Amino acid sequence: MAEGKNDIILSIHGMSKSFGRNRVLNRINLDVKRGSIMGLMGENGAGKSTMMKCLFGTYQRDEGTIILDGKEVNFSGPKDALENGVAMVHQELNQCLERSVIDNLFLGRYPKNSLGIIDEGRMKKEASDLFRKLGITVNLTKPMKKMSVSERQMCEIAKAISYNSKVIVLDEPTSSLTAPEVAKLFKMMRQLRDQGISLIYISHKMDEIFEICDQISVLRDGSLVMTKDSKDTDMNELISAMVGRSLDNRFPPVDNTPGETVLLVEHLSTKYAPTLQDITFDVKKGEIFGLYGLVGAGRTELLETIFGIRTRAAGRVYYNGRLMNFSSPKDAMDHGFALITEERKANGLFLKGDITFNTTIANMKHYKSGIALSHDEMVRATAEEIRIMHTKCMGPDDMISNLSGGNQQKVIFGKWLERSPNVFMMDDPTRGIDVGAKYEIYELIIQMAKQGKTIIVVSSEMPEILGITNRIGVMSNGHLSGIVNTKETNQEELLRLSAKYL
Repeated sequence: MAEGKNDIILSIHGMSKSFGRNRVLNRINLDVKRGSIMGLMGENGAGKSTMMKCLFGTYQRDEGTIILDGKEVNFSGPKDALENGVAMVHQELNQCLERSVIDNLFLGRYPKNSLGIIDEGRMKKEASDLFRKLGITVNLTKPMKKMSVSERQMCEIAKAISYNSKVIVLDEPTSSLTAPEVAKLFKMMRQLRDQGISLIYISHKMDEIFEICDQISVLRDGSLVMTKDSKDTDMNELISAMVGRSLDNRFPPVDNTPGETVLLVEHLSTKYAPTLQDITFDVKKGEIFGLYGLVGAGRTELLETIFGIRTRAAGRVYYNGRLMNFSSPKDAMDHGFALITEERKANGLFLKGDITFNTTIANMKHYKSGIALSHDEMVRATAEEIRIMHTKCMGPDDMISNLSGGNQQKVIFGKWLERSPNVFMMDDPTRGIDVGAKYEIYELIIQMAKQGKTIIVVSSEMPEILGITNRIGVMSNGHLSGIVNTKETNQEELLRLSAKYL
């Protein structure tokens, strides 16, 4: 039996969008059912986020119509969309970090009392009721900057829900959440679906898509290539639809051979919360050393302390037998260390620059010709990194902000590779990256290890940490609770170690 129009809450017809010469969306047709969860998948650069931003009014589409609840809509911007029942939680959080949870929740719509004064009592009550209903425990007066990425993510989702939305778009909402937090989010999503709200769930995580979604749509190169009920498809069909080819193995063979110990971290501790306590480990030349742990365990803080971003209270770092207690990131970089940060937009990219600027910025001395910079050399080096990384773009002069998240991450890799580092530290380097691009990143990491680079990689995804490392150090509440050989461990042992100091 054909579905009635009343079953469809959102209908997109013939949507197209180009950025300059680059056609990102090509006549998209998509229907979202009322009270359903639609999974949206595709490689980075396929057009998922662009399509949603066109829906949301962040971008103006070039052509096509949007029908919401039986009426044609054309949002002038995010506020217009919100007020008409379409909310979006972006992958890269855009919050006022200096302000509290309550302030962020009511930004732009502060309730006022009869005297025209902001009604803080009502704000506190409404916020408390909302978070209690969603099962989220959070300090409402805490500034956003003091919260973890996962806590900030939950606050953003709560804000979207508070607008009584008909359609909520979630762009990679679980990329920084722990397993219990993901379970809580999914429970919340099912509650919303049961209340008749529709959700569009953008994710690269296959298992999650099958767990939570009723239907799945796949974009490839700006075209919609598949829409099916979840029960009528499987992982292999999804991957083939996304990448246009079969991907038999999620991880390339880890065939590097670690050599002698070159990096030694001894009794490392920090003063400021979250604190690290007496951490000691070593990493070998040509080894891929993984760091696993729950969000807040101290993995990022450990990398930042080694790199000279955070102040040590005690401890030493040795490389090739030499003391390396860096006082700043520049000091670390000058000694051949590199760090890919977790939040690429906050501290990894210059969003107003082009690919050439972002690729060469960390290595400007290399491109000096006398007192001036050689632009030709910088462009040539950037073009080579684009080729090595298979970055999807028109060329080195493309603005970095026009690239998808995964392609931005490839530019960050290229930036650090230009410096030829000896020790490469990576904080969740494949966060928010699709399955095809992940495989390319994994191949690059393994290739670097085979060339003798020392790699430390943080990952929140257990299959990934087990799939691309030689050894794994497990963090728990600021402690290093154990180091295991990857081939001799399993998910259960990693979970047990990650809970050791909780």
